[in-house]
Amino acid sequence: MNWSGGKDSSLCLHYIQQDKRYQVDCLLTSVNAAHDRISMHGVRRSLLEAQASAIGLPLHTIELPEQPGMQEYEQAMMTKVTALKNNGYSHAVFGDIFLEDLKRYREEKLATVDIQCVFPLWKISTAQLMQEFLQLGFKAIIVCVNTKFLDKSFCGRIIDESFVRDLPANVDVCGENGEYHSYVFDGPIFKHPIPFTKGEIVYRTYQAPQQAQDSCSPMDQASEYGFYFCDLLSA
Repeated sequence: MNWSGGKDSSLCLHYIQQDKRYQVDCLLTSVNAAHDRISMHGVRRSLLEAQASAIGLPLHTIELPEQPGMQEYEQAMMTKVTALKNNGYSHAVFGDIFLEDLKRYREEKLATVDIQCVFPLWKISTAQLMQEFLQLGFKAIIVCVNTKFLDKSFCGRIIDESFVRDLPANVDVCGENGEYHSYVFDGPIFKHPIPFTKGEIVYRTYQAPQQAQDSCSPMDQASEYGFYFCDLLSA
């Protein structure tokens, strides 16, 4: 299960756990080794490990430098996936919803090592998915917003009906175009809630990569883009 710690991967894990055809045996997450945080989301490794513990699945990580090039990212990813394949894994589960290019990219890359991709949320309405996410009792906090789409006030907010109502019309409700990222701290996939406290909100700018790695979507052609991050601390 490709795991970002956010809303889509949490709902995806819930879906796949209800499907008798599959058995999820581990979580796989890309981590920024320089800062010890989840890539793109900026969540500390300790809170990622807390999620895995509360879910009850072993965690595997792909260790990446701060801003890896596409070739560097692919090499790290394929090294890890090949190792998992050699240990008997046959499928990789992703929480993608409607980004055709990203889905095709994943399928083409993993086909080279005979890993089959599974997309439980594919083509389901994002409005429907958000409604289901809330109705199932999942709880999540916004940890990162792309300033092209959302302002600082959205960073650090809990995902609830009020949050959904406040989203601008041009923003996908699930953030599928990379508008925001979240951290899920409670819900039906967890044995217990994950305690945390909110830290500072910081602003960071980045040079655009040649192609997005494991973010919600490929970035546009801007040479630089900015994000607000809400730091979460283990309680």
